[in-house]
Amino acid sequence: MITFLICLAALVTAYFTYGKYLERQADADDSRPTPCKRLADGVDFIAMPRWRVFLIQLLNIAGTGPIFGAILGACFGPVAFLWITLGGIFFGAMHDYLSGMMIVRGDGRSLPEIAGEYLGTPTRHFMRWFSIVLMVLVGAVFLLSPAQLLSTLVDGVSADGWVWIILAYYVLATVLPVDKVIGRCYPVFGAALIIMALSLLGVILVEDYSVPELTSLHNYQPDAWSMPIIPTLFITIACGAISGFHATQSPMMARCVGRESECRSVFYGSMISESIIALIWAAIAMAFFGGVGQLNTVLAENGDNPAWAVDVISHTTLGRIGGVLAILGVVAAPITSGDTAFRSARLIISDMFKFDQKPLLNRFAVCIPLFVVGFLITQVNFGIVWRYFAWCNQTLAAITLWAIYVWLVRRGKNYWVALIPALVMTYIVSSFVFISDQFAGMQMRWLAYALGGLVTLVVAWGVMSGQACKTGCKH
Repeated sequence: MITFLICLAALVTAYFTYGKYLERQADADDSRPTPCKRLADGVDFIAMPRWRVFLIQLLNIAGTGPIFGAILGACFGPVAFLWITLGGIFFGAMHDYLSGMMIVRGDGRSLPEIAGEYLGTPTRHFMRWFSIVLMVLVGAVFLLSPAQLLSTLVDGVSADGWVWIILAYYVLATVLPVDKVIGRCYPVFGAALIIMALSLLGVILVEDYSVPELTSLHNYQPDAWSMPIIPTLFITIACGAISGFHATQSPMMARCVGRESECRSVFYGSMISESIIALIWAAIAMAFFGGVGQLNTVLAENGDNPAWAVDVISHTTLGRIGGVLAILGVVAAPITSGDTAFRSARLIISDMFKFDQKPLLNRFAVCIPLFVVGFLITQVNFGIVWRYFAWCNQTLAAITLWAIYVWLVRRGKNYWVALIPALVMTYIVSSFVFISDQFAGMQMRWLAYALGGLVTLVVAWGVMSGQACKTGCKH
C-alpha cells in the first residue's frame, strides 16, 4: 500500500510542480489569441469552457486504455506502478502538454503537419499516412470490442448488428460540429470515468485489500522469457504512461481551448488524471484477486480478457452502481475513443489536402472511405489488430517526442525534458521489433537488445544532426 500511496502522491504533486515548469518552457501567454478565436468556423474551431475541454480531452485519450492496459500491466507485478508514475509524469504528460502547445501555436493543425515542421518533409509524409493507419486501427479496435460485449449484454442483437449501430453513431460524431455530440456527451462519460476510479480508490483505502509493495523489479508473468519487462511492459501500459494516440487527439481540443494558460490543465492535467486512473486499476487488480500470481491465473482462465476483470471487480466492490459504471467503462469509453479517432483521421486528411471541412458534403466525402476500411479491419482477428495498434501507438509517441525535442532546441529551452524520453521510447519500439520467437529460440535475446540500441543511435544521430543543428544550436 505504501508504494501505491507514494506513486499517487507523486502524480498529484507533479501537476503543480513539473507541470508548471513545463508551462514556463512553453512560454504560455494568454495575450496570444488561440485558434478558436482566430479561425472560428462553427464546425471544428469552437470555443468551449475549460472544464468541458478537459473532460472531453480526458475521454478522448482514455477510452479503455488506462483500465485494460493497467490490468494487463499489473500482471508484471508492482513494477507497473513505477512505469505508470514515472512514465505519466516525465513521458506521457510532458508529451501531451508540449505537443498540445505546439499544435495550439500551429493553428490547431493535425499532428503530422506540426511534426513535419520540425522533423522535415519526409517525416511529415510518413506521419500523415502512419497516423491515418493508426486512427483507423483505433477506430476498428474500439468498434469491435464494445460490439462484442454489447452482444452478450443485450439479447436479440448480434455483434455484427452492434457494429453497424456503433458505426452509424461514428458517422454522426465525425461529421457534426464538435459541440453537438462530442461537446455534450463526452463530459458526462468523462465524469463517469473519474467517479469510477475514485470509487475504487475508496474501496482500496477503506476495505481490507492488500496492495503489493514494490520491493524488486521481479517479472511476475508466467512466461517471463516471452514477456520481458523491457520492452513489453512499456508497450502493454501505454495510455496510463505515454501514448502516441494522445497527440493525434490534441488538435480537436487545441481548436477549442480559450487561452494558452488553460493548456496545462487540459493536456498535462488530463494525462496525469489518466495515470491516476491507471494506477488505481493496477492496484485494485493486484489486490482484488489476492496477489499478482492469482491475477495471472484468473485472467488466463478467462481468456486474458481484462473486460471480464473490470466487470467482476466493479460488481463485487461497488454493487449495482459499479455494474453501471463498468458498462460505461468498457462500452461507452471505447466507443468515444473510436469516434474521435475517425474524426482525427478526417482532420489529418483535410489538413493534408487543404480540403475545406465547413461544407457537410466535404466531411462525408472524407469520412465514408475511412469507415469502409475500418469495417473491413473488424473482419480480421482481433488479437492481430491489437498487436499492430499497440506498437504503432508507441512508435508514434517516439516520433512526437523527437519533434518536441527539436521544438525546444530551436526555442533555446531545456530540450533534455524531451530528449531522454525520446531516446527511451525509440529504444523500446525498436527492441520490441526484434524480440521474437526466433531470437528467443536461439537464446540470442542480447542481439535483439543490441539491435534496438543500434536503431536508437541511428535515429538520434539523424534527428540531432539533420534537424536540430540546422538552427545553429550546439549540443
